[in-house]
Amino acid sequence: MKCTPVVFVLLMALLIAASPVNGQTAAEPAAKPVPEEGIPVTDPLVLSKCGGCHTKDAKGNLSRISWERATPEQWEEALKRMIRLNGLRLNPAEAKAIIKYLSTYHGLAPEEAKPVMYFAERRIQDETNIPNDTLRGACANCHAFAKPLSWRRSAEDWKMLTNLHIALYPQADEAFRLGLAAGGFEEHDKLPDVLPVDEALTYLGKSASLHTPEWAAWQARMHAPKIAGRWLVSANILGKGEYYGELEIEPGGADDEFTTRVKLTSVKDGSTVVRSGHSIVYAGYSWRGRSKGASPAGSSPDDLSSEMREVMWISPDQSQGEGRWFWGQYQEFGFDVKMQRAGADAALMAIDRKALKTGSQGVHVRLVGDNLPSQLTAADLDFGSGVTVTKIVSHTSGEVVAEVSIAANAIPGKRDVAVRRAVMPNAVAVYDRIDYIKVIPESTLARLGSEHHPKGYQQFEAIGYQRGADGKNHTGDDVELGPVDVNWSVEEFIASYGDDDKDFVGTLSPTGFFTPSSDGPNPKRKFMRNNYGDVWIVATAKDAKGKDGKPLVGKSYLVVTVPMYMQWDQPEVGQ
Repeated sequence: MKCTPVVFVLLMALLIAASPVNGQTAAEPAAKPVPEEGIPVTDPLVLSKCGGCHTKDAKGNLSRISWERATPEQWEEALKRMIRLNGLRLNPAEAKAIIKYLSTYHGLAPEEAKPVMYFAERRIQDETNIPNDTLRGACANCHAFAKPLSWRRSAEDWKMLTNLHIALYPQADEAFRLGLAAGGFEEHDKLPDVLPVDEALTYLGKSASLHTPEWAAWQARMHAPKIAGRWLVSANILGKGEYYGELEIEPGGADDEFTTRVKLTSVKDGSTVVRSGHSIVYAGYSWRGRSKGASPAGSSPDDLSSEMREVMWISPDQSQGEGRWFWGQYQEFGFDVKMQRAGADAALMAIDRKALKTGSQGVHVRLVGDNLPSQLTAADLDFGSGVTVTKIVSHTSGEVVAEVSIAANAIPGKRDVAVRRAVMPNAVAVYDRIDYIKVIPESTLARLGSEHHPKGYQQFEAIGYQRGADGKNHTGDDVELGPVDVNWSVEEFIASYGDDDKDFVGTLSPTGFFTPSSDGPNPKRKFMRNNYGDVWIVATAKDAKGKDGKPLVGKSYLVVTVPMYMQWDQPEVGQ
């Protein structure tokens, strides 16, 4: 074949590009990055049960497992996947022991776990921690963003996780390559400059890496939980108010297991709740428990005697704790709980008023505490500037009733309350007016149901606020004043012509408790539709009025949807 001039020039160009320049040799292949150090597995049971598939190296690392850390819930999910997909055989005691070991020695440090506690606590939360829409599309279309942040992995293991997603979930590949923009999928005729999966891997590799300063420090500090004894508890539940009481913790069958008994008293009406349970504290701080009431739960779905799950975060010094106790088919009911270890010193637990109005005189305030001094004078109590304690009405070692007066020119804002050296931070607000009310939760979900599919309920509460210095609603310096007495109603959220959702979605009680309707189809509704829909939950203040003289109004957006007909913790292992 005869070589033409054009072909000759092209061949010469290719030869020049491929030959060494200035006597240099051809570039060597890029060296592979040094793999990250794993966390050796030392537990004989884990080695025995997991070592058949997860190979062990000379350093005692098991493939995958040694390059992962996670919360107890995530290790439990992983173990279920191994059982259902890969044929792992375990009895309950073995499964419990494996989760204990992995959650403790391949877990998260307290500082790593706290930002994502809401996920384990089953809270409905708007995740404002997602950096951008690309990461939202890659990671948070199918599950909460807190789910990947409940893990810590090596960079290589994060890549393996994306491969697992593509293998198990058909939609994952498109989400990883194209993402999900605010208005729908990106244009399919071109890929973005940086693939969503690559941006996600970069972010997770930095923000959720295997080795962190927090984990290194916690490995050195971690010790068996020493939490047995008496604890002081304060709790709040929507629609029922504040509770206070004592929690007795006793050692259980192992050094990280405990039995509990708690008695809570309502600040509002004095009614009591008595519960007993058991718990495991993983990694020295991560409390997971179950408890039930002293008497059987009744038919009401929000009965406080219902069996509850307990998720708590214990402070590293094991002196305090906080979390949520929850129940319900959709975990929609719950106590927000705080507790502190009881000691010889006086402590404050609760107050019967959330707000004090400027210019008020002779107001009685009840403080609940523990080991309060036997001798008290008005000078021993402090409510902050502008609030004068005029006298002690009564007191015991467990409570003080004081009479206070609030100056007309007292500065609005939150105040600490102190009885000598016992302090309750931000316990009460001083205010001169209620500017607006907010209904909480501000947006939420309820589910229809029937005898075959349990309903998902929702409790609402109206909270009063005084605006801060900038005069705008919902800003950082607004002063929360506590629950406001309101009338409840349901209004249509207009989404289509002839919308009639409020007539079918359910009923709202005088106390703000929403009960959804039964699932359909409903012959009374147009087109035989189900009873789903979206509405406004409206709170109209009975006494508080705006500048126009009209009652203050707050709204919450409620979506009432169909039952969750099938429930499983992981779609790929659902049976």
